[in-house]
Amino acid sequence: MTDDGYPDRQPEVREAGPDRTRLLLGGGLAAVLLAVIGASGGWVLAGEPDRPAVPPAAAPTKADVDPVPPTAAPASTAADRPTGTRTTTPAGLTVPQLVGTDFEQARRELRDRRLGWRLVFGSGSGRSVERTSPAPGTPVKRGVTVTLWVAGPAPAVAVPDLLALGCADAADDLVAAGLYPRYRTGRQGPVTAQDPAPGSAARWNDPVALTCGGEPATTPTAGPLPSP
Repeated sequence: MTDDGYPDRQPEVREAGPDRTRLLLGGGLAAVLLAVIGASGGWVLAGEPDRPAVPPAAAPTKADVDPVPPTAAPASTAADRPTGTRTTTPAGLTVPQLVGTDFEQARRELRDRRLGWRLVFGSGSGRSVERTSPAPGTPVKRGVTVTLWVAGPAPAVAVPDLLALGCADAADDLVAAGLYPRYRTGRQGPVTAQDPAPGSAARWNDPVALTCGGEPATTPTAGPLPSP
């Protein structure tokens, strides 16, 4: 017996023998084999154990559901269009039919269309236009000069009085009368001299020389002779 009144009792001590070691190793190996078999069975059930599983399809994006509409082709510009020779003007301006018309009436029609004119008088008789260049109906641009061939000679006309008028106004009056200005000193200021003089006889297409600017020329007055 021991000091506490209980009989002597020794704890059991069991030594792990070779049988217990084999049992533990066998159990661990069995667990590993079961795991391997389970994994292999999973691959076999999938159908193709040697090919990795196909990843799931990606969810459709907004671009797949609502595709972006195709961009319309930009409108062609004037620079993109093929260029070519223009046969008409934007306003559809053409040479009017003037053959057989009095040349002054023909000139007014050209002026109304903002076209220039050039009169070529002939040696026959009459004031009518015989032909034009460009021909009637030809498309033209504004400012183009149309030549008029008149049947008879240039009529007579009186030179208007242009003194003291502005140079531009004097030129307009000359053109209206069938004459043309020539400038001696420039085109600014009032007319101080003209040649031929006002009222002189001239013919259509004759030039009149204008002196513009400065003070009108005056003839100096002779002073009294000195007394002896």
